[in-house]
Amino acid sequence: MSAANRTPRLSLRAVLGANVALGPGKAELLDGVRETGSIAAAARRMKMSYKRAWLLIDELNRMFDMPLIDAVRGGREGGGARLTDRGEEVLRRYRRMEAACADAVAEDLNALHSALRRC
Repeated sequence: MSAANRTPRLSLRAVLGANVALGPGKAELLDGVRETGSIAAAARRMKMSYKRAWLLIDELNRMFDMPLIDAVRGGREGGGARLTDRGEEVLRRYRRMEAACADAVAEDLNALHSALRRC
């Protein structure tokens, strides 16, 4: 499929400080943990290694004043993970910013898409 046939979309990356950013990948990981209750399952959904997912979660937990994800190690009872109240808030605010940006630029984004060379 050529680029001209794809639906245009916006990608938001919020740079919150020096070496501190929240973007689509971290938001998708937060969504995955919330929906699956598992870091491993969230990583599989994203075709990401568990180690990479764990490193991103550790980074997210260190970025904010309170952890975004509580994780319980596996064992006989099994492990699990869940978003904390702060994690829910951060994800909700990111998704709200993402939607507001998409609404604000929709006309221009569609105009740029329409101006692409057709192959």
